[in-house]
Amino acid sequence: DQLLAQIEQLPAELRIPVHSSLQTFLENISLNHLVLPEHPDFSVSFAKVWACSQYVAYSCAQSPEMIVDLVTSGDLFSRQTSGEYLDYLTSWEISTEAGLMTQLRAFRRREMVRIAWRDLAGWAELDETLENLTVLAESCIQYALDYLYEQACVKRGAPILPDGTAQKLVVLGMGKLGAWELNYSSDIDLIFAYEEDGILPDRKETSYVEFFSRLCRSLVKVLDEVTVDGFVFRTDIRLRPFGESGPVVMSFDGMEKYYLTQAREWERYAMVKVRPVAGDLAAGQYLMDILKPFVYRRYLDYGAFAELRSLKYAITQELQRKDRMENVKLGPGGIREIEFIGQAFQLIRGGCEKKLQERRILVVLHELKKLQLLPGQVVDQLKDSYCFLRQVENHIQQYQDKQTHDLPKNSFEQLILAFSMGFTDWVSFKHKLDLVRQQVHDVFEQVFSLSNDELEDRESKALWIAQADQDELLQHLAHLGYKQTETTLSLIEGFKNASAIKRLTTKGAGVLNRLMPALIQLAGTDKAPDETLKRILGLLEKIAGRNVYLSLLAENPDALSQLIKLSSASLWICDYLSRYPVLFDELLDTRSLYEPLNKLDLQSQLNKHISSVDIDDFEQVMNALRQFKHISVLRVAAADIMGVLPLMVVSDYLTFIAEVILEQVVHHAWRLITKKHGTPTG
Repeated sequence: DQLLAQIEQLPAELRIPVHSSLQTFLENISLNHLVLPEHPDFSVSFAKVWACSQYVAYSCAQSPEMIVDLVTSGDLFSRQTSGEYLDYLTSWEISTEAGLMTQLRAFRRREMVRIAWRDLAGWAELDETLENLTVLAESCIQYALDYLYEQACVKRGAPILPDGTAQKLVVLGMGKLGAWELNYSSDIDLIFAYEEDGILPDRKETSYVEFFSRLCRSLVKVLDEVTVDGFVFRTDIRLRPFGESGPVVMSFDGMEKYYLTQAREWERYAMVKVRPVAGDLAAGQYLMDILKPFVYRRYLDYGAFAELRSLKYAITQELQRKDRMENVKLGPGGIREIEFIGQAFQLIRGGCEKKLQERRILVVLHELKKLQLLPGQVVDQLKDSYCFLRQVENHIQQYQDKQTHDLPKNSFEQLILAFSMGFTDWVSFKHKLDLVRQQVHDVFEQVFSLSNDELEDRESKALWIAQADQDELLQHLAHLGYKQTETTLSLIEGFKNASAIKRLTTKGAGVLNRLMPALIQLAGTDKAPDETLKRILGLLEKIAGRNVYLSLLAENPDALSQLIKLSSASLWICDYLSRYPVLFDELLDTRSLYEPLNKLDLQSQLNKHISSVDIDDFEQVMNALRQFKHISVLRVAAADIMGVLPLMVVSDYLTFIAEVILEQVVHHAWRLITKKHGTPTG
């Protein structure tokens, strides 16, 4: 009676299917001589959960013993942990691979019903749902791997390391799995690795790579194969090195060589979230340390903006082609745009800002707020939008346990989704969703805006690509503000034909093609345009092999404007930047550029700068001191050249810089010598 009363509170359109499922459920309860669980929370939540998830309703109706167990054990009403999952799994007695597959699928169905129930009933926050799904996947992978590895060792012998210990497989989780953010019906992207090559002592002298390859294929089969009991997790291993044509598993040496020499740019983005999820976790972390330089560059990598923008454009084109723009993951204002915003800052600054070397997007956004790289209000809005969109995504997938991110198109399923999200009708829900997506897309457009388009007019483009006869090009230069038009046109041609420019990669040439029209037009507004352009072209020729600095200027009109202003005022600035191009990042912040610090502030900044490196690595410390000196001198020089500081104050600031650096040098020299020889008595 309680269940029927709850059904009557549902919207009229949703009552019939729930009544039908309940009838089957009650019949099977009776046939199996089970007692219908009595629990107030179960009774109150039942109707909404079954109305919003055909998968849960069908699973409970066909296997009533499962929901009876979930209620009577109390598991339905509690937040599970990884330890509980593994304890549950290791309590089984498995004798065959087929038995393993059957048990894992039953366990997966039980836990997926529990997770969906708690989410739809409103008992679980988003972080619990994502964490439980991630831990469920990890536990299933680990349990299956342990069983299969043990069987493989019995059959062929165990691969060992040089110290005699058993060598185990390393399983890396990519994407949402690696970031502890797995969605409800997600597949899992895995990469497999092992530490060292060798030969087993069996009759066939099986190589370690063959041993682990067989193990990996068995693991994928156990997890992915669809049987009468369903599957455990859809498993994708196509993100491995060389893709589908590559080996199933690679040694650490092979992985390092691939990622540092042959990997494509998109693979770098994929590696931001990668994490050891099963197997030898300690060895997996060692592999992560090896691969970190591939993901997080030691310099500021502004080329990531253009790469991510191109990737997003390709995704949008594909969605438009398939008429799937109403996709909460990949569509405009969707989950992927929020992730791209976070990843852009991670890839650009992660090598310098260690706190950005994070896998979880909400943590990344929080750090961007703390570092003042995004306004606090924008970050709060993105975090709220992310949670809303991820909940929508989960509810879409919980309806039938299908791997889809598209909004439903028929009115019945639209009502179910709206009702699951707490809205009375589709119109009000869709209004809220559209508002959220528009807010996300607005931020995405600002972060990835093609600002250079505003600067690249027809004339400056024509000058760079020589898309007109000489007389017309000379007229373009005069119109843009240049005085010595013939000399400047010859200068541009000479720059294009310089050996350093001709040696640019395709990627570097693409960046330069975006930068040059903007530079030509903006330099034309300077009081001495011809000389200023000449100085900057000389600088660019010297740093042309460093795509990252070209990207910085191409992606940041303000930085380009600062470079023009400083180059116009001082040839010395151009020479200094050509010798120390790492200082280009200082051009982004005009406030710090023109406001040299007093001695106390300098000491504080230098301490912070030094703390970001390994103080036991003397070379790193020396490089950090040099970089700090160059940054500080550039600030003083810029402020002096632009007339911000009087001459006597300039001398004071240069003295402060020398003093604070000398103090640090003495400190580290003392530390180095006393570590080696001990501290003098007294």
